[in-house]
Amino acid sequence: MPSAAALVLIADQITKYLVATQLEVGQSVNLIPWLAPVFSITHVTNTGVAFGMLQGLGSLFAIAHVVAAVVIILYSRRLPPKQWTLQIALGLALGGSIGNLIDRVRQGYVVDFFDVNFWPLQDFPVWNVADNSIVVGVALMIGLLMWEERQERLKQQAAEGA
Repeated sequence: MPSAAALVLIADQITKYLVATQLEVGQSVNLIPWLAPVFSITHVTNTGVAFGMLQGLGSLFAIAHVVAAVVIILYSRRLPPKQWTLQIALGLALGGSIGNLIDRVRQGYVVDFFDVNFWPLQDFPVWNVADNSIVVGVALMIGLLMWEERQERLKQQAAEGA
């Protein structure tokens, strides 16, 4: 888990730094010309939560980032080493949470920049590496926990049928 969290945190902070130092707020750039109609990098500041929701409540959610980080760390310490996929999922969520927390504490906002610009997603929120890692980590955790529950249920059914 620490490696995944560290990689996410490093990638998040580097990409945010590059966007913040190379683009003015609101400025967009198309890194891949043929993707320009559907995807660009746009410098946006976000005082809300993931994907630009609940603007202005970011400081309240800074507390949520701290709580989430503590819960993830405590939970991960209880996992056996063989559950490495769950450790990676937790690392993704932890790295993303810490990445956005750093921005909120240091600046009072988060730098977002991944911008999807195609219909019907014209007003789709702009997001960053941390947001993406949180969503992927949580989705992976849910999927893994559902898979484990299903496997346990199949084992019980097999034991009852024998």
